[in-house]
Amino acid sequence: MNTQYIGFIGGGNMASSLIGGLVSNGYPADKITVSDLNTDKLSYLSNTFGINTTQDSSALAASVDVLVLAVKPQNMQKVAEGASAAAKEKRPVLVSIAAGIRVDALDRWFGGALPIVRCMPNTPALVKTGATGLYANAQVSEPQKDLVESLLRAVGVTVWVKEEAELDAVTALSGSGPAYFFLMMEALEMAGIEAGLDQKTAQLLTQETALGAAKMALESSESAGVLRQRVTSPGGTTERALGVMEERGLKATFREAVLAAKERSIELSDELGS
Repeated sequence: MNTQYIGFIGGGNMASSLIGGLVSNGYPADKITVSDLNTDKLSYLSNTFGINTTQDSSALAASVDVLVLAVKPQNMQKVAEGASAAAKEKRPVLVSIAAGIRVDALDRWFGGALPIVRCMPNTPALVKTGATGLYANAQVSEPQKDLVESLLRAVGVTVWVKEEAELDAVTALSGSGPAYFFLMMEALEMAGIEAGLDQKTAQLLTQETALGAAKMALESSESAGVLRQRVTSPGGTTERALGVMEERGLKATFREAVLAAKERSIELSDELGS
């Protein structure tokens, strides 16, 4: 990544994770600045990562090449309009990690014609194993896309989508996805306890099994379906368990859940961008 000046408006968990990933990958801390009204957050970030801090978002927007908007969606309009004049003059690439705020709303609030990348990260980014979908408007140059991709790759994998509407599907799949897996882990742990294990053992086995299955899928060139078939011996315990899941409509449940999450993502974008 070229050592451009990067600014963050908002110093919460996701911003902290991105900053930590950048610094641990060797990005110069003196080229990173965070703006936040919470002085405790600023002190923590400065002491932990050695970065610059400020409470003046407008001044920050006027001094950086990349401006990461890491505030709550309901606060985005106020923040954007407050920094719009400075951003129009400096023209940094705007990177929004706020869920549900569409590019057209950001463009309107910032005064128009600025390069904007909208991102949908997920919470595993906090432990540098995130998955982020990205969409760029027409004003974003290829070097700026490379810069933003490098920024988000500091906390996991990135995937560009061609149409902004695809981010609603990204939200439904990977944005909300960690909760789906936590629910499955919770259910497996409870079932293990009912089957005779103590809570600590059931929890450990569940966590390591989830980790191992994910690692096998990542390192294999085969699909999840093929991997499932390989661990399912005819007439064995796994086949019987999967038979119960098929009977109860597990795949259909996941399909309906993801589509429901996508529909809600669209609704929230309509509400937040009005």
